[in-house]
Amino acid sequence: MSKHYFTFGQSHVHRVNGKTFDCDCIAVIEADNHTRAREIAFKNFGPTWCFSYEQEDWDEKDMRYYPRGYIEVN
Repeated sequence: MSKHYFTFGQSHVHRVNGKTFDCDCIAVIEADNHTRAREIAFKNFGPTWCFSYEQEDWDEKDMRYYPRGYIEVN
């Protein structure tokens, strides 16, 4: 299992299992592959999210744009 990171646009706000996902956080989904992670993202957020990143493509320096930090989805 690897981590996959999902970002949201300014108007994308989702409440999933008591957690709020928005443009100020990164949703983290653990899955066997990126295709499965995207399936989980669509199940939880529908089509309203911005970008998805595989663990090896995520740049930790970008966290300065996400003051609420990482939030685990699963």
